[in-house]
Amino acid sequence: MTDPDAGSIPREDSMQIQVLPDASAVAREAARAIAAEAQAAAAARGRFVLAVSGGKTPWQMLRALADEDMPWHCTHVVQTDERIAPAGDADRNLTHLRESLLERAPLPPAHIHAMPVEEADTDDAARSYARTLRELAGEPPVLDLAHLGLGTDGHTASLLPRDPVLDVADRDVAVTGVYLTRRRMTLTYPVLNRSRRILWVVTGAEKAGMLERLRAGDLGIPAGRVRREQALVLADHAAAAGLDIGSLQREVC
Repeated sequence: MTDPDAGSIPREDSMQIQVLPDASAVAREAARAIAAEAQAAAAARGRFVLAVSGGKTPWQMLRALADEDMPWHCTHVVQTDERIAPAGDADRNLTHLRESLLERAPLPPAHIHAMPVEEADTDDAARSYARTLRELAGEPPVLDLAHLGLGTDGHTASLLPRDPVLDVADRDVAVTGVYLTRRRMTLTYPVLNRSRRILWVVTGAEKAGMLERLRAGDLGIPAGRVRREQALVLADHAAAAGLDIGSLQREVC
């Protein structure tokens, strides 16, 4: 699960950061990390439940995952969040998830569990998705791996700055207010923080400031409130620009 060009920053709270040359390298390493977790989960529990976030690099990650040795027959993919938009809309994470993974990998189509954002009653839809999580991952549901991104405003999944969803403690799925023209359905802190493993994928210079804050455990950003134990951050050089990567790599070499 390591790359020869990666730098590793061990943390006392067990968050680890690996720095890779570019977004493509991050995507490939993330795919390898997911495949390793999948094999371990399949051997231990006979099922692998993966929560996936959206984004350009994650779609590359999923395309790379199609080439990995995965136990596809017992892999189930759920969404960390989704925009409330019509089926097939370009804004929907599901649209890109299917294009990136389902069309390339032998994952049974029924093993992609879409957030039911097309339902008229979004709160009821959120409750329905929470039931799906319980059916897949137990009660309370424990995800094997939650893949997360990091927004330039510090959000992750659709846990958005100043949104009431940040304070949800009694539900695993909730609906946000309007953010960039869309309301969203999102997994909440309780279910994310029960995950056996957290995988952060962070690329681009515009993320550098927020990655520094995430590394520092800054509770002032939504991402900073995600559990740090068993967390791995994969970042490219641009995103990790504030982490003294040159010194780190010389130390590793």
